[in-house]
Amino acid sequence: MPWSNQSGGGGGPWKGGGNNGGPWGSGGGGGNNGGPWGGGPNRGGGNQPPDLDELLKRTQDRMKSVLPGGGGGGLGFAGAALVIGVVAVIWASSGFYRVEEGEVGVELVLGKVVDQTGTGLNYNWPYPIGSVETPQVELQRELTVGVEEIIAGSTIRSRDVPAESLMLTGDENIVDVGFKVQWRIRNTREGISDYLFNIQDPEGTVKAVAESAMREVVGRSKIDAILTENRVSIQNDVRQLMQQTLDSYKSGMEITEVQMQKVDPPNQVIDAFRDVQAARADQERIQNEAQSYANRVVPEARGEAARVSEAANAYREQTIAEATGQSQRFLKIYEEYKNAPDVTRERMYLETLEKVLGANSKVIIDSGVSGQGVVPYLPLNELNASRSSASGRTGGNQ
Repeated sequence: MPWSNQSGGGGGPWKGGGNNGGPWGSGGGGGNNGGPWGGGPNRGGGNQPPDLDELLKRTQDRMKSVLPGGGGGGLGFAGAALVIGVVAVIWASSGFYRVEEGEVGVELVLGKVVDQTGTGLNYNWPYPIGSVETPQVELQRELTVGVEEIIAGSTIRSRDVPAESLMLTGDENIVDVGFKVQWRIRNTREGISDYLFNIQDPEGTVKAVAESAMREVVGRSKIDAILTENRVSIQNDVRQLMQQTLDSYKSGMEITEVQMQKVDPPNQVIDAFRDVQAARADQERIQNEAQSYANRVVPEARGEAARVSEAANAYREQTIAEATGQSQRFLKIYEEYKNAPDVTRERMYLETLEKVLGANSKVIIDSGVSGQGVVPYLPLNELNASRSSASGRTGGNQ
C-alpha cells in the first residue's frame, strides 16, 4: 500500500489518530465528528477559531503521503499527472463499441442523435458525454393476441385469453378470434430514431393497436363472412389499419403480416353454430345438385322442342307441296278434258281400274271357252287373310 497506517484504533489508510479519523487527520482532541480541516466544531466548550497555518501544513503532509513518490513536491505532482492521464485514457477508451450483424448503432452526444453506424467496431464520446443505442433492425418480432402460448420443455401449449379474443361482429354475434402479428423496426434513419425515442413500450403498443384494429374490422363484418371466406381480406384490413395507427404515433415500426389462427364461436354456443354450418353446407349441396339437374334437363328440353319444331315445319312444307302438286295436276287434267272429254274420261277410267285391280290377286276365267277339267275352288283362308290385311292398311291410312 502507498499509505502509512501509523494510527491506532482503526484509523484506516490515512494518517492520524482517533476512533473516527478522517482522511485529513485526527478528528480533534476528543470529538468523534472531526471535520476535514482538523478539530471540527467544539461541542463541549466555547468556540475557538482554528489555526489556519497549522491546517494548511497538515493538509500538505497528508497529500504527500497519499500521492505516489511520497516525499518531494515535484514527484508528487508528476505522479498526480500520471494518474490523471491513465484515468483519461481509460475513460476515452470506453467510447469504443461494437455493432453486431443485424444491428444499427445510434450515437448520441449530450442526448442528441448525431450519427448512425453500421456493423463493426465504432467510437463515440464516452459516458456521460455520449451514449450508444444498438437496436436490432433486421429482427422479425412476433406476438399473439387472444391466445397465450405456454412453453413447457419442448412442447408449446396454447390457452385462450377471453378478455382479448371475444369480439362483437357487425350482426351482433360474438366470435372468438386469436391471431398473430409480425412486425419489425423500419430500417430508415427516421424510423430507428422514432422507435428509440417516441415509444416507451413497443411490444405493448403493438399488442394494444392490434387488438383495437381487429375489433374495429370484425365489428364491420358479419359472422358468416368471418367464419368462412372473408379471412384474407380481414387480415389485410387489420394490417393496413395497424400501420396507419402506428404511423400516426411516429413509432418507427412496420407491420409485416397479420395471421388469424382461430376464428370460432364461443364455446357455449359452438354446437349450435356447427349445426348452422352443416345446414348451410346441405343447402349449398342441394342448390348445386338442382343447378346440375337444370343444366342437364334444360338443354334436352330445348333440343326436343327444336326437333318437334323442325318436324312440324317439314310436315307443313310437305303438305303444302303435295297440295300444290295435286292442284296443278287437276288443272292440267281439266285442261285436257276440255280439249277431248271422251278420251280423257276413258283414260281416267282405265287408270282407276289399273290402280284398283293392280293391288288385288285375281284369276280370270273366260266363260266362252270350254271349261272342262276346271274345278271352281274357293280359298276361304286366303280370302280371310287378304281381307284382314286390307282392313289393317285402311286403318293405318286413316
